[in-house]
Amino acid sequence: MSVPAGPAERLGTVLGALLAGPGRRPAEEIVRQLTDLYGEGLTRIVGTLREHAPASVGAIAADDVVGDLLALHDLHPLDTPARVRRALDRIRPQVGVVGYLGTEDGVVRLSLGASRGCSSAARATVENAVRDAAPELTGVEIVAAPVLYRIGMGPEGRAS
Repeated sequence: MSVPAGPAERLGTVLGALLAGPGRRPAEEIVRQLTDLYGEGLTRIVGTLREHAPASVGAIAADDVVGDLLALHDLHPLDTPARVRRALDRIRPQVGVVGYLGTEDGVVRLSLGASRGCSSAARATVENAVRDAAPELTGVEIVAAPVLYRIGMGPEGRAS
């Protein structure tokens, strides 16, 4: 998620300590209950906004943190493919050609152009962008796009 590093790190540390100790089950239940509570609250907020100020739902979803929370609770105004495509559009200047091939069983399939698609940095950039845009996904599968070579006669009237 796009949560600032400080709070996210602190939460990870506290949860890690609780889940590693004898209080694991109560800690998991507390997290589940809090998630449900926040989800219900967000559902009511988004419902009210959709009824009284529909344009504002898109506006609040544009915020990285709020958008992640809305997606986590299946309240984001854009569906998963739309959010993934938007994330890919944002990173194309960094990674080059990247295509959306589809989503099945929570796993998104993408293709990376052969020019920069082989680098681990490009793959990491793509995976991070997709996971940030659609935290509900369970996996990201990246396939290298095939390199195509032109074979043929060339322009009409010219011998190759």
